[in-house]
Amino acid sequence: MTWIQTVPPGEATGVLKRVYSEAMLRAGKVFNILKCQSLRPEVLSASIEMYRHLMLSPQSSLSRVQREMIAVVVSRINCCHY
Repeated sequence: MTWIQTVPPGEATGVLKRVYSEAMLRAGKVFNILKCQSLRPEVLSASIEMYRHLMLSPQSSLSRVQREMIAVVVSRINCCHY
């Protein structure tokens, strides 16, 4: 099993604390996919913004459902439960 050093939610400060707080409001927990980028909070924040732009932007010719279906298929092919 892979081990990645992370910052636990209780120890987060600054940008990371904000990102973790937003995650808690959205999902009720901080998923490991976010924690694995916790040592670089600015990169994590940029990653979240890119996700939002790709998945939530009304400028796409694909619907939100279509984008989610593509993400599910790619995750399944890669054996990734995220």
